[in-house]
Amino acid sequence: MIRTLIAYTEEIDDVNLAVNEVKSRLGVDESLLKNTVGIIACHYEFVFSGVVKALTEALPFDVVGTITAAGAVPTGSGGLLLTLVVLTSDEAEFVSVLTPSLESEAGKIIEQSYLDAAAARDSKPALVLAFAPFMIQNSGDEYVNVLTKASGGVPVFGTLAVDDTLDFANCFMLHNGEHSRDQMAMLLIYGDIQPKFFIATISDSKILNKEALITSSEGHILKSLNDRAVVEFFNDLGLTQASETQYAMTSLPFMLDYHDGSPQVSKVFIGLTPEKYAICAGAMPEGATLRLGVFDKEDVLFTTGNSLKTALENTENASVMLIYSCISRNMTLGAESMAELALITELAGAKLPFMTAYSGGEICPTQITDGTAVNRFHNNALIGCIF
Repeated sequence: MIRTLIAYTEEIDDVNLAVNEVKSRLGVDESLLKNTVGIIACHYEFVFSGVVKALTEALPFDVVGTITAAGAVPTGSGGLLLTLVVLTSDEAEFVSVLTPSLESEAGKIIEQSYLDAAAARDSKPALVLAFAPFMIQNSGDEYVNVLTKASGGVPVFGTLAVDDTLDFANCFMLHNGEHSRDQMAMLLIYGDIQPKFFIATISDSKILNKEALITSSEGHILKSLNDRAVVEFFNDLGLTQASETQYAMTSLPFMLDYHDGSPQVSKVFIGLTPEKYAICAGAMPEGATLRLGVFDKEDVLFTTGNSLKTALENTENASVMLIYSCISRNMTLGAESMAELALITELAGAKLPFMTAYSGGEICPTQITDGTAVNRFHNNALIGCIF
């Protein structure tokens, strides 16, 4: 059994007040069991003001998480917000991990960090939570694939940090009060838990019929479709001007079919290289089929609500729900940027302790046709984990 405690604060400038507010809302002095860990999401101003460091130093357990552009818990939501979920248990155990820098050989570093952390136990963790900074030179798919292989197929769920700056300058990973632009934190959860996952992307009716086969790519760099330069595909769709502006096509997700029986996975186009190749926020494997989606505010809210309602139908014995939603979904909402958070709070607030935060890339298992799950890296998605 896991007991869940949740708190938040909007106090950025007064460090002592913020720490006392969170501790008071948690009631940690009276409520902690044998093993405890915290999962944090907050605006980067809480790092710069010293609140994050002071808070984690005041708590008798590890705290991991990321910066986010906005978030919510049942009792509060907003942009300038710090949220903290505390998991405490006599049976489940929590192991936090901090990798070295991922600036080079990220895959090898993540693999070794996981193996070192898991080596002391005979059993596999029931769940791995991953928290990483947004690094345009690295592929989130590599993070996921390496963890899947190293763990022997343990489900992996998590997020890449995202902030609200124009150049994403403060997308920090957080670990015990420290922040980093080039390290990953992981949380290995051991015990008798049965995590369940859900994903919302885009309605089938919003995906265009025009499709193309990926014929040349290198990691997250897309070079050609149907043996034609990728810019010719954009030209055919009237997207030449948009493709030349960074992040201008965030509401036009690339839906990838891996031809393995799993649902289509969404990836975001970021911009063009000097060679006019497409930079994407995830791997674009050769042999996959690409179709273009057209996202709008109504579909964001429809897919979020529909997926969440289904997930909440079976939450018996669940202790917590973690939700991460791609920042592109938030951008698509325009002037109603808090509408998705409000909907999540309305649907889940009275049913299950939860935390939701915006993401720069989502990590979540997805089902394939034989009923097993495969870990995937997503963009444009809302992902959820209930356990």
